[in-house]
Amino acid sequence: MGLFDGLMGNASELKMEEVQKEFGHILSKTERFEKAYKLIRDLFVFTDKRLILVDKQGLSGKKVEIHSYPYKNITHFSIETAGTFDMDAELKIWISGSALPVQKKFNKSLNIYELQSVLAEYVLK
Repeated sequence: MGLFDGLMGNASELKMEEVQKEFGHILSKTERFEKAYKLIRDLFVFTDKRLILVDKQGLSGKKVEIHSYPYKNITHFSIETAGTFDMDAELKIWISGSALPVQKKFNKSLNIYELQSVLAEYVLK
């Protein structure tokens, strides 16, 4: 992914080998990575048990905040597609016990339907 694509909000799918190398230490013994998407420096990581959101912070990106959401705690989610004048697609995820959703915006070049489909596959098990 080029710098320009990243600045424009273009998310790209990551190879599982890369994700395993960087974040393998946070998995439980019975958990495995399934899919991962990168948006500039942030990541959406789907395992077979939870959704992990990785927020790299600071200029160097060495400070990392990791949010872990077990699929059973996701009460509902929504997508909003990009329009003619609104260039961003948006994903909102509501977590039980939290009034406000987790929100992420994506450039319309990301297939928001695919991302929603992956999330639905795990949440609706």
